Amino acid sequence: MSLAQDLIRNFNELSEDKKKEVIDFVEFLKVRSQKNLEQAMDEIIEDNKIALEELSK
Repeated sequence: MSLAQDLIRNFNELSEDKKKEVIDFVEFLKVRSQKNLEQAMDEIIEDNKIALEELSK
């Protein structure tokens, strides 16, 4: 059984309240991932600020 199939099977066995919690958690993970990406990009920009300023001339 694939991971996705196992997830769907387990999800379908949950109560509606628990399904909502799972969905909320997935949304939390997506937001956290996006914030981590934004933070990494901010760090790259800050670490390379002088080079980026030179390139923009």
